[in-house]
Amino acid sequence: MTVRVFKIFAFLFLTFSVTAYSQNVKLLNIDQLDERIKTGKDSTYVVNFWATWCAPCIKELPHFEKLGAEYKSDKLVVLLISVDFKSKLSSAVVPFVKRKNLKNEVFLLNESSPQEYIDRIDPSWSGSIPATIFIKGDKRKFVESEFTYEQLLTEYKKL
Repeated sequence: MTVRVFKIFAFLFLTFSVTAYSQNVKLLNIDQLDERIKTGKDSTYVVNFWATWCAPCIKELPHFEKLGAEYKSDKLVVLLISVDFKSKLSSAVVPFVKRKNLKNEVFLLNESSPQEYIDRIDPSWSGSIPATIFIKGDKRKFVESEFTYEQLLTEYKKL
């Protein structure tokens, strides 16, 4: 009986732990992203598009974490937007975010038409990742490549 109770407790604990943590990875569509940026006009946004299966994306994520931590007092907001399939939220994205201990805000892009959201983000975007937008007020710069920390910092400071 005690083994059964323990298994039930362990199951419930794991279920609620993952559920509670998954609240840190929210679904977001392009309209919501635009609204978020409009309401934070006094902030600088660095929005990175990535995926759990993209090796260059994974390699550069620590650079975004470092930038977000070091320049938080400058009203910098780093948004990490996964383009993984929505069905991968619980099975891939949430465990990845937890394992990598990501501190910046993480979202899963909730859009059904990739070409539509790609064109809305930036008409020059081929759709490859990693891709990043730097936004400060009316200034906007889109970069479709992997960053070293120094390159990322340089782009941020150019704004």
